Amino acid sequence: MDPIKVDFSGSGSKKSGSVIIPPNKAGIKILINILGTAIVAAVAYYFYLPAFNFKAIEMYIYFGMIIAAYCVMAFITSGALMSPEYTPYARKNARIPIIIALILLVVVGIGYVASSVFFRAKDYHEILHVETADFSEDVQEADFASVPLLDKDSAATLASKALSDLVDENLVSQFTINSSETQINLNNRPVRISTLKYQNIIKWLTNRSKGLPGYLVIDMTTQKVNFVRVENGIKYSDADHFNRLLKRHLRFNYPTALLGTSVFEVDENGDPYWICPILDNTIGLFGGKDVKGAILVNPSTGECFDYTIEEIRSSKELNWIDRVYSPDLLVEQYDYYGKYEGGFWNSILGQKNVVVTTSGYNYLALNDDVYMYTGVTSITATDNSITGFTLINQRTKEAKFYRVNGATENAAQEAAQGKVQQYQYVATFPLLLNIGEQPTYFMALKDKNQIVQQYALVNVNQFTTLVSTGTSIAVCLENYTKLLAENGIETEIDVSDIEDNLQNPENSQTTAELKELAGAIEDIRVAVIGGNSCYYLKVAGNDKYFAVSASKFETVVIADKGDSVTLKYADGDAAIIEVKDFKLG
Repeated sequence: MDPIKVDFSGSGSKKSGSVIIPPNKAGIKILINILGTAIVAAVAYYFYLPAFNFKAIEMYIYFGMIIAAYCVMAFITSGALMSPEYTPYARKNARIPIIIALILLVVVGIGYVASSVFFRAKDYHEILHVETADFSEDVQEADFASVPLLDKDSAATLASKALSDLVDENLVSQFTINSSETQINLNNRPVRISTLKYQNIIKWLTNRSKGLPGYLVIDMTTQKVNFVRVENGIKYSDADHFNRLLKRHLRFNYPTALLGTSVFEVDENGDPYWICPILDNTIGLFGGKDVKGAILVNPSTGECFDYTIEEIRSSKELNWIDRVYSPDLLVEQYDYYGKYEGGFWNSILGQKNVVVTTSGYNYLALNDDVYMYTGVTSITATDNSITGFTLINQRTKEAKFYRVNGATENAAQEAAQGKVQQYQYVATFPLLLNIGEQPTYFMALKDKNQIVQQYALVNVNQFTTLVSTGTSIAVCLENYTKLLAENGIETEIDVSDIEDNLQNPENSQTTAELKELAGAIEDIRVAVIGGNSCYYLKVAGNDKYFAVSASKFETVVIADKGDSVTLKYADGDAAIIEVKDFKLG
């Protein structure tokens, strides 16, 4: 301990009745405080990774940590913790850092007030623009050969099993499935991409030079899992360590950017990239979080490419990107849109036209993009009903609202489970489909071992009566179409065709891939095949015959030569082509 220096001459510093007594070698100790604080700052930055951005609350917390570290060191090196006589000196030494801390607190306080929804409700409402649309026009008839049959948990189980089967790849003992996964469209197929992680730090040390060997692609329809090996390995990921940890690599390259959660995607050629949203607080300092761009990271080399959100929305070369806006952010923005249209006080008191999203969300593939969808319900609703639902594009943030009165997703799950309550199956979170122009929830019913035992279809509007289940999709769909017919809702769904497509998904064509032909009938022939009448039409301007099933399109029986027709079909080289959609007149 330093000897206490007392100035008996009366010339020492004194403030507020306290004598300020400097410790021995005070200058060296101040230098030690600065160096020690610099070390704390470097270590804290390496692990905490704050953005040096006035809109980042973590920056203020980081500076608060540095100031606290300096003050603590000032009290330790001065000896004030052991000898109270040095306390006035330690306080004086910490005065400027404390003033800086108070200034930062004032800035944060002003920032929160300026960002408060109390004052900026209109700005929060306008952060998302929503268009009202017609469901049957925007969402094409469900093609069960491309409908995801797996939920997230089932996909993860399949991925783990597939990895364990790769004995010849020597992967099982070194790697395991990472919890991070992404649902995307890959070559017009709904798939989930699962990345790997090292079993432990020892396995990382022995494998880090080669990196993670690849990723798994789980086809959500066929339930097939493929392991895709990446040339040169994946050396930057959210499961790596030190400088190859993805978040740290991004922070060192973009020290001022507000970074969102990165997701793993692959382009149409199977080349992988990490997609990291660049965020911005658009209301005050801390409110109105939105996406202003994205960073693409090559997982093998670490090379980074950054794009504005306008470039991502408009560039054809970047159309393969499926997710820039996280579903949680989109739900948050829709809630702002629904709650604050009438201002802050209306959201609390009158609550006129105040709506919020329901308790969950799922994904829907449309036009080679992935949309987040969730139900919308009145904030004052006391039952399990919705006023409609919203679809929001995860790449462009295009948002549409569809007005449909019916069941929430949770209510639909309960209806499906109630249909088979004797088995105590649990329904997966619903997937929204268009079946006969009817918004319909589709679910898998799983037993306690997470094995899918049945499927369920629940009509969104009439969820208490139009509920069907079946041990296969075809049986479930057949039961559902019968229920629709009994309630006066006719469909043109051919269950046998659906079953064939499920067994041979490569034969299925989405509406976006179908060609359309309109013209007058030049020739018409009829044949009975398997008890069903089939009409073969030749249309002006085309040399091929088009097969139209009377069981699917009844109006074909009254068609005659010279009548105008519109056909939709999958292009091919065959002399006779099956018609997927038929309209007379």
